Amino acid sequence: MFTEKLKQAIQNEYADYHYYVDMYNLTDDPYWKDFIEHIYEDEKSHYEMFQQLYYMLTGTFVQNLEKRPPCEDLKTCAKNAVRDELEAAEMYKEMLLQIPVQQAYAPLFVAMHDETEHAIRLSMMYNAL
Repeated sequence: MFTEKLKQAIQNEYADYHYYVDMYNLTDDPYWKDFIEHIYEDEKSHYEMFQQLYYMLTGTFVQNLEKRPPCEDLKTCAKNAVRDELEAAEMYKEMLLQIPVQQAYAPLFVAMHDETEHAIRLSMMYNAL
């Protein structure tokens, strides 16, 4: 069901935002900090767009969200994040094919492309560390 996938996307975006803030705090390199800040700002935006969409569809917001375990090693976290970002892009692509209302198209399309961009950035980071 679309709303269940959307609920999971909201949970993932919330958790990922905090994960990337942890990653940001693990480096002093301004180049990587810029990459990571870009990613966590996108994740925050996705979370907000998806919450608004969920509210439009259900009349409620998703609550009681959980963070993932904190990121403690930048290279390991980048490696794990590449996989997670690619999986998110795939999920958003599938959700685009199931949209119940036209207003769902833009947030899913933006998030799908952002997640792919994040995977590229994180892959570059992983390979450079």
